[in-house]
Amino acid sequence: MVGSVGNGLANLADKPAPLPEELDPKKIIDSLPSEAESNGIEEKETQGSEIEKKKREIVLGRNVHTTCFSIVEPEADDELTGEREAYMASVLARYRRSLVERTKHHLGYPYNLDFDYGALSQLQHFSINNLGDPFIESNYGVHSRQFEVGVLDWFARLWELEKTEYWGYITNCGTEGNLHGILVGREVFSDGILYASKESHYSVFKAARMYRMDCVKVETLISGEIDCMDFEKKLLQNKDKPAIINVNIGTTVKGAVDDLDLVIKTLENCGFKDRFYIHCDGALFGLMMPFVKRAPKVSFKKPIGSVSVSGHKFVGCPMPCGVQITRLEHINALSSNVEYLASRDATIMGSRNGHAPIFLWYTLNRKGYRGFQKEVQKCLRNAHYLKDRLKEAGIGAMLNELSSTVVFERPKDEEFVRRWQLACEGNIAHVVVMPNVTIEKLDNFLSELVQMRSGWYGEEQGKPPCIAKDVGTDNCLCGSHDK
Repeated sequence: MVGSVGNGLANLADKPAPLPEELDPKKIIDSLPSEAESNGIEEKETQGSEIEKKKREIVLGRNVHTTCFSIVEPEADDELTGEREAYMASVLARYRRSLVERTKHHLGYPYNLDFDYGALSQLQHFSINNLGDPFIESNYGVHSRQFEVGVLDWFARLWELEKTEYWGYITNCGTEGNLHGILVGREVFSDGILYASKESHYSVFKAARMYRMDCVKVETLISGEIDCMDFEKKLLQNKDKPAIINVNIGTTVKGAVDDLDLVIKTLENCGFKDRFYIHCDGALFGLMMPFVKRAPKVSFKKPIGSVSVSGHKFVGCPMPCGVQITRLEHINALSSNVEYLASRDATIMGSRNGHAPIFLWYTLNRKGYRGFQKEVQKCLRNAHYLKDRLKEAGIGAMLNELSSTVVFERPKDEEFVRRWQLACEGNIAHVVVMPNVTIEKLDNFLSELVQMRSGWYGEEQGKPPCIAKDVGTDNCLCGSHDK
């Protein structure tokens, strides 16, 4: 498009040429490597039906090259005509309308979209970068360490770790928190083996590949939480090496919470006392669980090494970010002096978004513990409402006790899945009930799902999928089991 004839504006709206057929984004990939191969992880043990890995069909999303907004060089008279500014304004206006529409149908991913940070717009003109260690001021003066450390203190207090005993930072995303937590574990036990349930977030297995760590996948219960009987068996197969364990405070698909106390007991019973490091991945529920009555505690009074949560999920930050807290005693192995900063650095990325801590600080001050407790209660109440309504409609569904993630049978129509932005795996999908998800929104979703489903299944169309292996026979309503 560069060097096109005329003022160039007509070409700005042109759609790019279609992709070659071999890059068709809707192509179904039906010949994938096994999970062990794709993760670069050698399975320690395979049993029964696990020996024959079934190929799974994955429908890829649309290729953005077909819809992207192209960049075109300005014409010589653009500054005089102002047409380019008008064009860009129209593109942004259309984009904003699309965001409003997509937000109306946002249910499958754990992002709290209920926020208002208008008061912070006065800071958007500044390039705020928190370089290096949050607790040591560097030569770069345009930072937000004052806010960052304030946020870290709040989370350290939440997880019962004294100010003088913790180290942490505001990460760029939840994955970075996992990468850092597991890296600390690897530095504490250089020959340690990483253990994680098979329903752990993919970033945990990414960390294993990046750090060239031996990794053992542990089986899960039907709820999605780690199976400590299988964990014990696999620990005993590697008694000579320390254990680095990822504990899920809410799994990605089912929202299952691993039993931290049972994990610790299993480690000690297997002879791993003082030879283990636990990282708690609390991406979503790590901030919700402290406000759930009778929920087990995630606390540094227990022998855990680190905890991470996402800031753009339950908190509701408009940009991806997270919080990583670890014990100060562990961090010296990672930290190094950086002369040109006049600081130290033990983070993964070095440069960090300096705006994110301000957004987190603003929300924590506005809501506080009581505000979060109210929002958690609302989410759990609405999640139970959705689960009950699904079952009333004859749709199999499951909701873990400590979760706001409602799992149900995967809708047959991929366009419906995309419209409501559902997260799917195999025969199941889920809705994550967040503070911005109202009863009205859930009713609209249910109404549309029930109406569409009546056309998907029937005498000639076939039966809904059986999801008993994913949610248990008590929660599956496919009609093939005796209740």
